[in-house]
Amino acid sequence: MAAYVFFDVREIHDQDLLGSYRSRVFETVEQFGGRYRVLGQMEGVLEGGWTPNIPVLIEFPDIETARAWYESETYAPLKKDRLAAARCDSVLLGGFDHTPAG
Repeated sequence: MAAYVFFDVREIHDQDLLGSYRSRVFETVEQFGGRYRVLGQMEGVLEGGWTPNIPVLIEFPDIETARAWYESETYAPLKKDRLAAARCDSVLLGGFDHTPAG
């Protein structure tokens, strides 16, 4: 079952360091079978008061793989750079398969 890592980039402190992170992170995500589904495109709030600043959604094959990427030695130096360059909120979301009736 698919799983998702969602980041909300709330504030950028170091644009150059974050740019360096961006140039290297895609490869690590792909190594773990991940695919970017959203990268910074905010279309508007439909309900409530939460407004992501820069939303990023990455899909992985399952929870175990998503967690393995986030905790990997491959991603660790990039995570360190991201944490130094920006303030983010992030969550790990489990997917759900819905089969339409009929």
